[in-house]
Amino acid sequence: MSSTTEAAPDTYDVLIVGAGISGIGAAYYLRRDHPQRSYAILESREASGGTWDLFRYPGIRSDSDLHTFGYEFEPWREQDAIAGGDKILAYLRRTAAKYGIDRAIRSRTRVVGANWSSEQARWSVLVEDTGTGERSTLTCSWLFCAAGYYRYDEGFTPDLPGRARFGGRVVHPQHWPEDLDCAGKRVVVIGSGATAVTLVPALARTAGHVVMLQRTPTYILPVPARDRLAERLRAVLGDRRGHALARRKNIARQAAVWGFCRRFPKTARRIIRRYNVRMLPEGYPVDEHFNPPYDPWDQRLCVVPDGDLFRAIRSGAASVVTEAVDTFTETGVRLASGRELDADVVVTATGLNVQAMGGIALRVDDVPVDLADTVAYKGMMLSGVPNFAYAIGYTNSSWTLKVGLLCEHFCRLLKQMDEGGHDTARPEVADSAMPLRPLLDFQAGYVRRAVDTLPRQGERAPWLTSFQYTKDVRLLRRLPVEDPELRLTSSSAHRRQAVTAQTETGA
Repeated sequence: MSSTTEAAPDTYDVLIVGAGISGIGAAYYLRRDHPQRSYAILESREASGGTWDLFRYPGIRSDSDLHTFGYEFEPWREQDAIAGGDKILAYLRRTAAKYGIDRAIRSRTRVVGANWSSEQARWSVLVEDTGTGERSTLTCSWLFCAAGYYRYDEGFTPDLPGRARFGGRVVHPQHWPEDLDCAGKRVVVIGSGATAVTLVPALARTAGHVVMLQRTPTYILPVPARDRLAERLRAVLGDRRGHALARRKNIARQAAVWGFCRRFPKTARRIIRRYNVRMLPEGYPVDEHFNPPYDPWDQRLCVVPDGDLFRAIRSGAASVVTEAVDTFTETGVRLASGRELDADVVVTATGLNVQAMGGIALRVDDVPVDLADTVAYKGMMLSGVPNFAYAIGYTNSSWTLKVGLLCEHFCRLLKQMDEGGHDTARPEVADSAMPLRPLLDFQAGYVRRAVDTLPRQGERAPWLTSFQYTKDVRLLRRLPVEDPELRLTSSSAHRRQAVTAQTETGA
């Protein structure tokens, strides 16, 4: 919550939606490059931190190294490169406090809708106090959405028959109960993604036994929890230079792994399987439980620090079952084969519900914007929607790598507009016949379920959303901001202000 006691203004140059890792990053770049601009961060929850404050399930951690998942401008100083949620949350809040960003956060402020006025070149943003339900309107020149891409109020749970008759407890990781103690209990975790492979080894430390029940296997790769080379670089070169070099190294490594998997999927599959065999008990049915029917990186590849999932399986504290659920029973879960898994607790680690642009109802001159009819411009703006930017990171490497570049480019765009005397930036597709495809070219279930509600992307720059860091460095950091398909103009209100200023100066 904001630390200021003064009455908050109702008009700003920039409003940032979301006080998570993207929103705090956006605020840093805005303060650094445009200190004269007023801004606020609108956060619907009580506290900052976004995902890392919301998720409280056992073992919550990053699935990317923190030298790349952390900010380029703020070194990661912890020993764990794959870090727990508590350390990440502390890092985010420490960063926000260090740069004075925490004072700009307006918590319990949910953005309901926003309407753009072309005449005034301003957004009218309808917000709601989540504590009282009271609504009010703020205005801004730019609206920057840093709310991620999933719903914070609910996770995805498929229809599982018989749930009501189950005598135990059913929980979703997105809303983990504080009073839930799994010590000595039989736990079934339904799922096989990043959340499940994090939960299982964490629960296995105290539970009687944990079963990871998956319908389809996932690629799982063990990685070191600590980055020894990064630690040595920091010790020799200092935090900032050491962080910068470790970051470069890990960016290159992520790109190399992803590129190799996409170019040589069969070889990559064999290598991952070899790692799995080494870490599992002799004779373990690897091909039944760790051999997905798709190629590596068709869906996100899961990492397990120091092979903790495999160690839990090897110790007997956890096991994996690959089969579809038929129904809940009074005492557990019955599978399609008729086999039953007894359980005291069932965890539905079954994914997220995608919510584009924070669920904000956008309008341009009172006309509703259908996101599915828009095309993403440089992966950060929407065709036909003026002065609106958003931050969506990578799905194939560290999220924050892309967000940092987008924020840099956004600040460059503001500078370009100032120099040209413009107050409106509107992306416009020059070729209406340009072929379009989904914004997120990713086969994960949460993406497939929402693909028809998301913006599209084109087949050429600047309408092609890149998922390669090196390409984005060139597009967003090095190439000019000017683009024939980004229309920079001056509103009538801006022109009137200019005339008035000239008149007063002349007088």
